[in-house]
Amino acid sequence: MDERDIRKWLENVRRGQVTLDRAVEHLRQLPYEDLGFAKIDHHRTLRQGYPEVIYGRGKTPQQVTGIVRGMLRAKASHNILITRADRKMLAAVKRLARRGSGLRAEQITFHELSGAIAIERSRAVHGKGLIVVVTAGTSDIPVAEEALVTARMMGNRAEAIYDVGVAGLHRLLEHRKKLADARVIVCVAGMEGALPSVVAGMVAAPVIAVPTSTGYGSGFGGFAALLAMLNSCASNVSVVNIDNGFGAGCVASVINRA
Repeated sequence: MDERDIRKWLENVRRGQVTLDRAVEHLRQLPYEDLGFAKIDHHRTLRQGYPEVIYGRGKTPQQVTGIVRGMLRAKASHNILITRADRKMLAAVKRLARRGSGLRAEQITFHELSGAIAIERSRAVHGKGLIVVVTAGTSDIPVAEEALVTARMMGNRAEAIYDVGVAGLHRLLEHRKKLADARVIVCVAGMEGALPSVVAGMVAAPVIAVPTSTGYGSGFGGFAALLAMLNSCASNVSVVNIDNGFGAGCVASVINRA
């Protein structure tokens, strides 16, 4: 529930379209709803500007749909994002849409590379500019897709540029204008993790670097890329955790809305 929802309910109470008792019952779910296995933070959108995101890995399909059902009951209009999900969770969410929950099948999109399930209930754009997500290689796309979907679901214009790593910098240079136009750049790279430094040296925008676990043995599952990014000589680079596309997309959204 965000500020617009609160204002709408209060206005309906003022006009007599909603009874005071019903409004109190509705607001009783704030700040959270206890499902036993999870506590849904309905207040997060009002508090932080974006809703709680469901991390799917480690949860059962029933737990995921229980949280989604609770979010739908709150009557808020925000998008719902499930990260690191699988096809069993997708099937459970689709069954929920067939059971009169208020969720429609056409609102559900499964992004298979990243495992993100996006439930799009609003296409409102809140971000002030463009977020560009860049990858060094094709193998980095799953993490980049998570960042891209997150940014879009949080109300931003976001575009991707894939496979423009340092092994062929001429590929990156073709996109100089789009990079210069971006308000925030998310740069995803494995191997030696050099691309964020290169990109950051070309633009004035903040660059959020995302190390991935892509690489051979001496990459240590992304630690080589992480350390390289943390030691970047480009002063406009900030770094999130290994494979954390969601975190990068979320921070990019916060910056873009500021």
